[in-house]
Amino acid sequence: MYNKIILAGNLTRDVEVRYTQGGSAIGNTAIATSRKFKSQTGEQKEEVLFVDLTFFGRTAEIANQYLRKGSKVLVDGRLKLDQWTAQDGTKRSKHSVTVENLQMLGSKDDAQGGGYNNAPAGDNYSQPAPSYNAPTSAPQAAPQQAQASNIPEIDINEDEIPF
Repeated sequence: MYNKIILAGNLTRDVEVRYTQGGSAIGNTAIATSRKFKSQTGEQKEEVLFVDLTFFGRTAEIANQYLRKGSKVLVDGRLKLDQWTAQDGTKRSKHSVTVENLQMLGSKDDAQGGGYNNAPAGDNYSQPAPSYNAPTSAPQAAPQQAQASNIPEIDINEDEIPF
């Protein structure tokens, strides 16, 4: 089976990092993506989608250091279904993305304006996320770098940003 998702958009909040007892970093945030389309009546409409993101290891620390609310990013990873029971006893669920690769988008002007704290735009950061279904193995950086270079560059129009 194949589970891969690629999203480009803006972060909806700052990255929150916490550490496991073993010292591994886990970062959480969300991304907003949008698309414009014409309805059957010819009316211009916009659809906005909000998706939670989870980063692991060094990628979580880099995201926390350089990214802020509104930062433009391109992420790829695995789609995950989170399920829980709410306090009122109802069953709840949502989809989220476990990020495997992160690419910061935007210009250096954006970075110096405080969005990235002077991080170079366009840098790729990838960290294999822990797989709970497979045994852990040593990370292989070369294939991930090859995957990151195959991701097409997406031009995001400022008018399409939902905030």
